[in-house]
Amino acid sequence: MSGEQAAVTVADTGRNRAVASVLAVVLVTIMLYFGRVVFEPIAFVLFAMALVEPFRKAAEGKLGKGAALILTILLTLLVLSILVGAIVWSIGDIVRWGLANVDKFQSLYTRTARWLEGHDLLAVNLSALSPSSFVWVLQAIAAKVNYFIGFALVVFLFLIFGLAEVDQFQAKLAALDTKMSGWSLLDTSGRIAAKIRKYMLIRTLASVATGIAVFLFTLSIGLELAVAWGIISFVLNYIPYVGPLIAVILPVIFATAQFESWQMVVIIFGALYLIQFIIGNYLEPVLTGNALAISPFVMLFAFMIWDFLWGMPGAFIGLPVTIALFTVWEQNPATRWIADLMSASTAPSKTELAVDQRNAGVLPPILHSGFHQDRNRH
Repeated sequence: MSGEQAAVTVADTGRNRAVASVLAVVLVTIMLYFGRVVFEPIAFVLFAMALVEPFRKAAEGKLGKGAALILTILLTLLVLSILVGAIVWSIGDIVRWGLANVDKFQSLYTRTARWLEGHDLLAVNLSALSPSSFVWVLQAIAAKVNYFIGFALVVFLFLIFGLAEVDQFQAKLAALDTKMSGWSLLDTSGRIAAKIRKYMLIRTLASVATGIAVFLFTLSIGLELAVAWGIISFVLNYIPYVGPLIAVILPVIFATAQFESWQMVVIIFGALYLIQFIIGNYLEPVLTGNALAISPFVMLFAFMIWDFLWGMPGAFIGLPVTIALFTVWEQNPATRWIADLMSASTAPSKTELAVDQRNAGVLPPILHSGFHQDRNRH
């Protein structure tokens, strides 16, 4: 009888833990959704720190702490300004072309409406289409651009303070490591930063290749706004799944208005889709290999969750956040089973794991660079 009671007690305990875990996940999800105004900038700041911290540490060894911090901030501001400026210019160029060629879109609508009517399909009445009809489009785009610029400025200001205090935060993590057993926060943060940098390097190489390929193709075929389409393709490629799709649809819509030929539209659509397919399905997997080791299904599910929680910013930052969570679960013995469920079917070998662990100690990650090695020597 005592054995049966013990079994019932264990079952009740397991059930209570499962219920508590589900409630915790629900509460965290609600908190992330309603607190996105606060959590979005924090996530982007940590993401940016993981990217720029190696440069700061390298510069610190040659220029000193203060000069290295100033140089890192100035270079970050320069890169951010170039990126924002390129996006704003491309969107403005596309909008101006649309306003200047309203008659072509009217003709496109007329042909489409006749085709739909001929096949007994419903067509929306857009006969009153005029330049003034695009005012709401301009207003919506201006609002999005203003929000993007403001958000980038907030992230940049937080980044300044974060870089200034990163060494103190390293010391706090080191102090916590002495009180923990089974895993190290310094090692985990180092692995997170290394994986995020690798992910962004791969994504950047793929985005550059996509942007150049789209620019050269649209220029060679005579599609107007070739530079803008190249920049838009480069930027949107950073947003997995949805970004490449938009980068194909937008040029096709404008090509339909410009060429007024379905054969040309089919050629453009096929070529742009082929570019995205080759780079997304062959180049990126070759570059990635088993570095991230997360199941593609889990990555897609994570993208959808973060897009639901934070919208477009979540679509961009969602996969790096998932990589960070995966690494934490992988390093913590209590949650390693979650990482095993999320991992890709092809697990890395022991040799690859050893190399990865050695690289995590050599690379200068966000909260690990140089500090952990010094502590070991002492």
